[in-house]
Amino acid sequence: MEKLDFSIVIDAPRKKVWEVMLGKKTYPLWTAVFMPGSHFVGDWSEGSKILFLAPDESGKMSGTVFQVKENKPYEFVSIENIGMVEEGKEDITSKEATVYAGALENYTLKELNGSTEVLIEQFPVRDIPPDYKKMYQNMWQEALKKLKDLVEK
Repeated sequence: MEKLDFSIVIDAPRKKVWEVMLGKKTYPLWTAVFMPGSHFVGDWSEGSKILFLAPDESGKMSGTVFQVKENKPYEFVSIENIGMVEEGKEDITSKEATVYAGALENYTLKELNGSTEVLIEQFPVRDIPPDYKKMYQNMWQEALKKLKDLVEK
Protein backbone atom coordinates (compact mmCIF):
# COMPACT_ATOMS: atom_id res chain seq x y z
CA MET A 1 0.00 0.00 0.00
CA GLU A 2 1.44 3.32 -1.01
CA LYS A 3 0.91 6.71 0.57
CA LEU A 4 0.10 9.89 -1.35
CA ASP A 5 1.33 13.24 -0.03
CA PHE A 6 0.29 16.76 -0.97
CA SER A 7 1.19 20.12 0.56
CA ILE A 8 0.97 23.87 0.14
CA VAL A 9 2.02 26.91 2.16
CA ILE A 10 -0.71 29.47 2.76
CA ASP A 11 -0.01 33.01 3.95
CA ALA A 12 -2.45 32.96 6.88
CA PRO A 13 -2.65 31.66 10.45
CA ARG A 14 -3.67 28.04 11.05
CA LYS A 15 -7.06 28.98 12.51
CA LYS A 16 -8.12 30.82 9.35
CA VAL A 17 -6.85 28.03 7.07
CA TRP A 18 -8.70 25.43 9.17
CA GLU A 19 -11.96 27.37 9.12
CA VAL A 20 -11.89 27.88 5.33
CA MET A 21 -10.71 24.33 4.61
CA LEU A 22 -13.42 22.66 6.71
CA GLY A 23 -16.17 25.30 6.70
CA LYS A 24 -19.64 24.32 5.49
CA LYS A 25 -19.79 27.22 3.01
CA THR A 26 -16.15 27.27 1.90
CA TYR A 27 -15.40 23.52 1.64
CA PRO A 28 -17.45 23.21 -1.60
CA LEU A 29 -15.52 26.08 -3.18
CA TRP A 30 -12.13 24.37 -3.15
CA THR A 31 -13.29 20.74 -3.48
CA ALA A 32 -15.34 21.37 -6.64
CA VAL A 33 -12.09 20.51 -8.44
CA PHE A 34 -12.72 16.85 -7.57
CA MET A 35 -16.43 16.88 -8.35
CA PRO A 36 -18.72 19.84 -9.09
CA GLY A 37 -21.32 20.20 -6.34
CA SER A 38 -19.04 18.57 -3.79
CA HIS A 39 -20.07 19.15 -0.15
CA PHE A 40 -20.24 17.36 3.18
CA VAL A 41 -23.06 16.37 5.50
CA GLY A 42 -22.18 15.94 9.15
CA ASP A 43 -19.47 17.51 11.22
CA TRP A 44 -15.77 17.16 11.89
CA SER A 45 -15.99 16.16 15.57
CA GLU A 46 -14.02 13.11 16.64
CA GLY A 47 -16.00 9.88 16.27
CA SER A 48 -18.70 11.39 14.06
CA LYS A 49 -19.79 10.12 10.66
CA ILE A 50 -19.40 12.50 7.75
CA LEU A 51 -20.69 12.09 4.19
CA PHE A 52 -18.84 13.59 1.22
CA LEU A 53 -21.38 14.01 -1.56
CA ALA A 54 -21.93 15.38 -5.05
CA PRO A 55 -24.80 14.95 -7.49
CA ASP A 56 -24.41 12.05 -9.93
CA GLU A 57 -25.57 12.06 -13.57
CA SER A 58 -29.19 11.55 -12.50
CA GLY A 59 -29.01 14.32 -9.89
CA LYS A 60 -29.02 11.94 -6.91
CA MET A 61 -26.36 12.33 -4.24
CA SER A 62 -23.44 9.92 -4.40
CA GLY A 63 -20.11 9.85 -2.63
CA THR A 64 -18.32 8.38 0.35
CA VAL A 65 -18.93 7.73 4.03
CA PHE A 66 -16.12 8.51 6.45
CA GLN A 67 -15.67 8.50 10.20
CA VAL A 68 -13.62 11.20 11.92
CA LYS A 69 -10.90 9.23 13.72
CA GLU A 70 -9.10 12.17 15.30
CA ASN A 71 -9.58 15.93 15.48
CA LYS A 72 -7.14 18.36 17.10
CA PRO A 73 -8.66 21.74 16.16
CA TYR A 74 -6.44 23.96 13.99
CA GLU A 75 -3.74 21.24 13.89
CA PHE A 76 -4.83 17.82 12.66
CA VAL A 77 -7.83 15.83 11.46
CA SER A 78 -7.88 12.20 10.35
CA ILE A 79 -10.80 10.55 8.58
CA GLU A 80 -11.33 6.90 7.66
CA ASN A 81 -13.38 5.61 4.75
CA ILE A 82 -16.16 3.28 5.93
CA GLY A 83 -18.43 3.08 2.90
CA MET A 84 -20.20 4.84 0.06
CA VAL A 85 -23.37 6.64 -0.89
CA GLU A 86 -24.95 5.68 -4.19
CA GLU A 87 -28.10 7.28 -5.56
CA GLY A 88 -28.73 8.86 -2.17
CA LYS A 89 -28.44 5.58 -0.21
CA GLU A 90 -25.74 4.91 2.34
CA ASP A 91 -23.93 1.56 2.06
CA ILE A 92 -21.27 0.33 4.46
CA THR A 93 -21.72 -3.43 4.06
CA SER A 94 -21.70 -4.45 0.39
CA LYS A 95 -18.56 -5.71 -1.34
CA GLU A 96 -18.44 -2.53 -3.49
CA ALA A 97 -18.79 -0.28 -0.44
CA THR A 98 -16.00 -1.96 1.50
CA VAL A 99 -13.39 -1.90 -1.30
CA TYR A 100 -11.92 1.33 0.09
CA ALA A 101 -12.91 0.78 3.73
CA GLY A 102 -9.99 1.57 5.98
CA ALA A 103 -8.43 4.15 3.66
CA LEU A 104 -7.26 7.19 5.61
CA GLU A 105 -6.95 10.89 4.85
CA ASN A 106 -4.89 12.97 7.28
CA TYR A 107 -4.83 16.77 7.23
CA THR A 108 -2.05 18.47 9.21
CA LEU A 109 -1.63 22.24 9.62
CA LYS A 110 1.85 23.42 10.65
CA GLU A 111 2.58 26.98 11.64
CA LEU A 112 5.50 28.62 9.77
CA ASN A 113 6.25 32.17 10.94
CA GLY A 114 2.71 33.45 10.44
CA SER A 115 2.00 31.20 7.46
CA THR A 116 0.54 27.69 7.49
CA GLU A 117 1.75 24.58 5.73
CA VAL A 118 -1.12 22.25 4.86
CA LEU A 119 -0.01 18.62 4.58
CA ILE A 120 -2.35 15.97 3.26
CA GLU A 121 -1.58 12.27 3.47
CA GLN A 122 -3.73 9.62 1.91
CA PHE A 123 -3.31 5.97 2.69
CA PRO A 124 -5.22 4.06 0.01
CA VAL A 125 -6.11 0.45 0.79
CA ARG A 126 -4.81 -0.73 -2.57
CA ASP A 127 -2.35 0.40 -5.22
CA ILE A 128 -3.39 3.18 -7.56
CA PRO A 129 -2.80 2.77 -11.32
CA PRO A 130 -0.11 5.22 -12.56
CA ASP A 131 -2.44 7.18 -14.88
CA TYR A 132 -5.05 7.58 -12.14
CA LYS A 133 -2.35 8.60 -9.66
CA LYS A 134 -1.13 11.39 -11.99
CA MET A 135 -4.69 12.66 -12.52
CA TYR A 136 -5.30 12.60 -8.76
CA GLN A 137 -2.06 14.48 -8.05
CA ASN A 138 -3.03 17.18 -10.56
CA MET A 139 -6.50 17.54 -9.00
CA TRP A 140 -5.01 17.87 -5.50
CA GLN A 141 -2.56 20.54 -6.68
CA GLU A 142 -5.40 22.50 -8.24
CA ALA A 143 -7.64 22.08 -5.18
CA LEU A 144 -4.90 23.22 -2.80
CA LYS A 145 -4.18 26.24 -5.01
CA LYS A 146 -7.89 27.10 -4.86
CA LEU A 147 -7.85 26.70 -1.06
CA LYS A 148 -4.82 29.01 -0.86
CA ASP A 149 -6.58 31.64 -3.00
CA LEU A 150 -9.73 31.47 -0.84
CA VAL A 151 -7.82 31.84 2.42
CA GLU A 152 -5.50 34.61 1.23
CA LYS A 153 -8.36 36.74 -0.24
